[in-house]
Amino acid sequence: MSRFAITVCLRVLAISIALSGVATGLLAQEQGEYWYEISDTALEPVRSDGKIERRTPRETVRNFIALTEDKQYSDAAHFLNLADLPQDLRAEDGGDLARQLAFVIGRQLWIDWSGLSARPDAMLETGTASNALAGKPRRDIRLKLVEVGGQAFEIRLGRYKAPDADPIWLFTPQTVQNIPVLYAAFGPSHFESYIPDSLNGQLGGLRLWEWVLLPLLLVVLLALGWSISQLVGWLAGKIKRPMIRQAIEKSRVPLGFVAIALASQFMLQLGVSFSGPATTILRPFLLIVMVAGLGVTALKIVDAVLDRITLSVIGEIDDTRSLDQRELYTSIYAIRRIIVLLMVGIAVFAVLSRLNLFESLGMSLLASAGVLTVLLGIAGQAVLGNIMASLQIALAKPIRIGDSILFEGDWAYVESIFYTFLRLRTWDERRIIVPVKYFVSQPFENWSVTDARILQTITIFLDHRADIEILREVFFEIAKKDEGVIDQDQLYAAVTAHSEAGQEMSFYAMSPDPSTGWTTAMRLRESLLKNIRENHPDWWPQDRLILNRQKQ
Repeated sequence: MSRFAITVCLRVLAISIALSGVATGLLAQEQGEYWYEISDTALEPVRSDGKIERRTPRETVRNFIALTEDKQYSDAAHFLNLADLPQDLRAEDGGDLARQLAFVIGRQLWIDWSGLSARPDAMLETGTASNALAGKPRRDIRLKLVEVGGQAFEIRLGRYKAPDADPIWLFTPQTVQNIPVLYAAFGPSHFESYIPDSLNGQLGGLRLWEWVLLPLLLVVLLALGWSISQLVGWLAGKIKRPMIRQAIEKSRVPLGFVAIALASQFMLQLGVSFSGPATTILRPFLLIVMVAGLGVTALKIVDAVLDRITLSVIGEIDDTRSLDQRELYTSIYAIRRIIVLLMVGIAVFAVLSRLNLFESLGMSLLASAGVLTVLLGIAGQAVLGNIMASLQIALAKPIRIGDSILFEGDWAYVESIFYTFLRLRTWDERRIIVPVKYFVSQPFENWSVTDARILQTITIFLDHRADIEILREVFFEIAKKDEGVIDQDQLYAAVTAHSEAGQEMSFYAMSPDPSTGWTTAMRLRESLLKNIRENHPDWWPQDRLILNRQKQ
């Protein structure tokens, strides 16, 4: 090998050694950021049977639960960071604290094992690109945020490293300090002292007595809700004021659900303590039921008040009502929609804040805003489109409740405007349900948009011999005597069409509104036909047969 080649090899080896040293230093410096340095020598080494392995978060939680289920609380204390306890109290209090923490975890946590990292550095290997923790090691993990007496307490794991030892995962000193408070709030209840030990076994994540008690509680609570609903209905019948009676009567069912939720919460507070899976499902569900029940109750009361105001101020709405009255009626419906939106927003905010979901959902929602937008655009396009169209009608008022319209060949009144559909009442008392989005995208005639007056047309087909001058005078005389005709100076009659079969005569009269105009047009037509029948029967349309004679 030449001297030049040897020199190059030596230089490459030197550079590699230098870079390796720098990388080792940087790695040591970087790893130091992902654990907490402790100098406490009281942490015992891993036992030979491997039950106190604490290398990963999943391993720590799994082995801690396994030891406490075997009632090996002294060994389970090795999973607690007891650095804040005096040295002489660790052996005495450690086991008891481990027992209490295991009880709290069993009652408050539904552990998601797939979401609990099995890596020593607890790195998030999967996640959205916008997640700040994705691809980075972690040195602490929150398992649960529990609220007691209006204050928040955490159950958290931390990664700790003692000198000349590998990093391990322990329950943090803050969690250890919170154990007595959490155990006092969620510890064994007086009720559980009466449960036989044979019913405390586990089945499907719940204890045996819970499988028996939960269905019984459901039956009792449903009976309580039904009783409250019947009682509220009975009380409503005793009230004489219509507005209050109607409001209470409409609130029967939601108040029954509120009673069920309150009774359930009371029993949970009184001493019935369920396992973590049951608690994780029950508490949010009861909160949602209570908030929804109170919201629906308030909405029913608002509906009753608005209904009474409508009936007392306006009465039954149709196109005979003034423009101001129809504007007021439509505004009342718009107010109701705004109130519903506000109540839904407040209810959602209350549930999310009460369940402490803002912190966990906030970044996720922001990170997945694009995905949510696409999903909502696809799945909720029809519903959201109808709601936006309903608000558009409420604000712009191209139609009002009580307006007389001609929609797709049907003459109807706008009876109600809801979030997703309109209800039209036809002149023959049929009800047409039209999606709001479809309605605003189709042309329609609003006969009441500025003025309810309508010019009615009466059409009669007669023979060629019929004299329009005579019928015009007859029509004017009849129309001027009819109470349904206004603006008599606008009366008009003319031949509007002609064919070999006869002639079409049209007579025009102004009426104050479409409903009056319809009945007026019927009366005028009947009078004209009666006059023709009695005085000019030869004017009726006649069929003519033309015979062609051939020359002999």
